[in-house]
Amino acid sequence: MKNLLEIEHLSTHFTTEEGTVRAVDNISLRIRSGETVCIVGESGCGKSITALSVMGLIEEPSGKVVEGSIHFGDKDLLKLGKNELRAIRGNEIAMIFQEPMSSLNPVITIGEQIIEPLMVHMNMGKREAQKQAIRLIEQVGISRAEQIARSYPHELSGGMLQRIMIAIAISCNPKLLIADEPTTALDVTIQAQILDMLRKFKQESGMSILLITHDLGVVAEMADYVIVMYSGKIVEEGEVVELFSNPKHPYTRGLLKSKPIINQRQDELYSIPGQVPNPLELESSCYFHDRCDNCMAICRTDEPALKEITIHQKVACWLYEEGALHVHS
Repeated sequence: MKNLLEIEHLSTHFTTEEGTVRAVDNISLRIRSGETVCIVGESGCGKSITALSVMGLIEEPSGKVVEGSIHFGDKDLLKLGKNELRAIRGNEIAMIFQEPMSSLNPVITIGEQIIEPLMVHMNMGKREAQKQAIRLIEQVGISRAEQIARSYPHELSGGMLQRIMIAIAISCNPKLLIADEPTTALDVTIQAQILDMLRKFKQESGMSILLITHDLGVVAEMADYVIVMYSGKIVEEGEVVELFSNPKHPYTRGLLKSKPIINQRQDELYSIPGQVPNPLELESSCYFHDRCDNCMAICRTDEPALKEITIHQKVACWLYEEGALHVHS
C-alpha cells in the first residue's frame, strides 16, 4: 500500500524566555492510503504539535519547524509557499481541531463557515455551496439543517459543534483527515457517534486518518497502527493488535495498565508514578527514566534509539538493546 504521508526526522521547537522547548524532537512516521494511525500519549507529549506542523500552522517566530521533511504525495509541505500550502490545507488535508467552540468563528453563521471551503477549493458558486452545506449538515446527523445553517456557534451544543467541524473537514473530500482529540469533553454516547461517523466516512471515501488522542479505548476501536509519544519523541509504535497484546515500552505498559477494565472492580485505578519532565530541562537520557520501574544506570545517561524488534513493532528502550544486560540500579 502506498504511503500518503511521510514525516522524516521532524523537529519543532519553541523559543521562550526560559529557553528552547523541543516540543517535537526528531520523529518519523508514515501513513498509508486508507489507513488510520493513532498518536497516543499524555498531554504535552507533542501529539498536537505534530499535527499542526503537518498543517503548517506553527506560529512563528516563537515556534518553528527546525528540521526534517513532511512529504504528502510527491510534495514536501515544508518547502511550499503560503499559497501552495493554502491550496492543500482544508482541501486535500483537513483537520478537526480539539476545541470546536474556539475553532469556529463566533460571529459568522454555521452555514457560512461550511460554505467558505466549498467556494475556495471546489469552485462552487454561493447558491450551490449553500445547498451542499445543507447536505453536509444532514450527512453528519443533524436535523433541521436549514435552521442550523442560520445559527451561530454559541447556539449549538458541544456534540453538534463537533459534528459541524467534521462537516467542514469532509466538505472537500480530503485524502487525509487529522482529528485532534475529536471526542474530548463529549459524553460517552456522543463520543461513540462521532467515532462511528469518522469510521463511516473513511470507509465511503477511502481517506486516511491521523487520530490524536490520550484515550486508549478510542485507539483500540479506531487504529490500524499506533504511535506512542513521550516528551516529544516516539517511544513505541506498531500494529494495534500487537501493541495492545504485547506492549514493550514501560510507558506503553503503564498507559494500558491505567485503563479501567469493564466488569472488573478496582479499589484504586493505577497511575504512572511521577510527572512528565520539564521540557526545558531535558538532557541526554531516556526521558522516562524517573518514572520507570525498569530503570538502569544507562537510562539516566544515554538516549535509546527507536529500533525494530519485531516485524510489526519498534521501541526505544534500553531493555531491548542487543547485549544490553545492564545491572538494575
